[in-house]
Amino acid sequence: MATTARPTSRALNLPPASFFVVSAIFHYLGPALAVLLFAHVAALGVMWLRVAGAAVVFAVWRRPWRLAGRLDRRQRTTLLALGIVLAAMNTLFYLAIARLPLATVGAIEFLGTVVLAALGARSRRNIAALVLTVAGVAGLTAVQVAARPLGIALAFGNCAGFMLYVVLGHRVANTAVPNTTNPNTTETDTARTHTAGAGTAVPNMAIDQLGAAMLIAAVAATPAGFGAALPVFAHPAWLAWGLGVGVCSSVIPYVMDQLAMARLPRATFALMLALLPAFATITGAVVLGQIPTVRELAGIGLVIVGVALHRADAGPRDATRKATRKATRKATRDATRHVKGRAGVPGS
Repeated sequence: MATTARPTSRALNLPPASFFVVSAIFHYLGPALAVLLFAHVAALGVMWLRVAGAAVVFAVWRRPWRLAGRLDRRQRTTLLALGIVLAAMNTLFYLAIARLPLATVGAIEFLGTVVLAALGARSRRNIAALVLTVAGVAGLTAVQVAARPLGIALAFGNCAGFMLYVVLGHRVANTAVPNTTNPNTTETDTARTHTAGAGTAVPNMAIDQLGAAMLIAAVAATPAGFGAALPVFAHPAWLAWGLGVGVCSSVIPYVMDQLAMARLPRATFALMLALLPAFATITGAVVLGQIPTVRELAGIGLVIVGVALHRADAGPRDATRKATRKATRKATRDATRHVKGRAGVPGS
């Protein structure tokens, strides 16, 4: 147990941005490897391998079924919904990247995130972010709509699924799970107690719940993808490839995101998300040879600027901190004026 804790402790001492960089690299490296696997296995088969492979890893690593007796009905319903959304989202995503460039699908995916942000925070800045993002997606899809309408429809379906994933994932990440060893505490409280010295709360329970949702996703995806994945069982190399896609696409990025979000402010993490369409473009060009046109680069650039421009409304804690800083600055200015005034009075 001690030997396991030491590497984890060392990892938590790394700069938080490093977790995001690793996540960003694997976020689209996995799908790029999946596109290469399309030459041997149908898109739905690769989708099933990704989800099932990730479910196997989470099952061995986290044993998420232990949560079953510790969640209430609403929490179980949320996990069930998240699992179904993960299955549907992955299905639409893989069918889309089988027809469209990876960068195009990646940029469309972020339209949903900015729409959610605009609905939650109707500031001028966020409206401008939404306009830029929509313009970028329009530039990316204008050429594709006539030539590949089904691919565009699938990409926007994945975008809708990604919006649901953000909503349900946020709900899961903020779920307190009862600790059976002490009914008066939760696992969230326990994690914070153990990590208080490091100033970091490792999101173990969020990862466990993600693992449970991935198991549900694997079951939900089986009717659509298992038949298409059957050929890989006769080719061990293809099977290993498919499992690697699952690890690269659904295990490493999600875990890295949890580690990054545990140490980065939400605004900083949201700003970093603006880099993901760029990573999709680079990955598509390097791994798949999908060199974007000038128009596509302009569209991707608008999406990146739009996501970077967006700023979420401050929560209660952020608002309190902002008010405290403002009051401190005002008090400092008043004290400075008072001192200067006293210094300017003769005999003082």
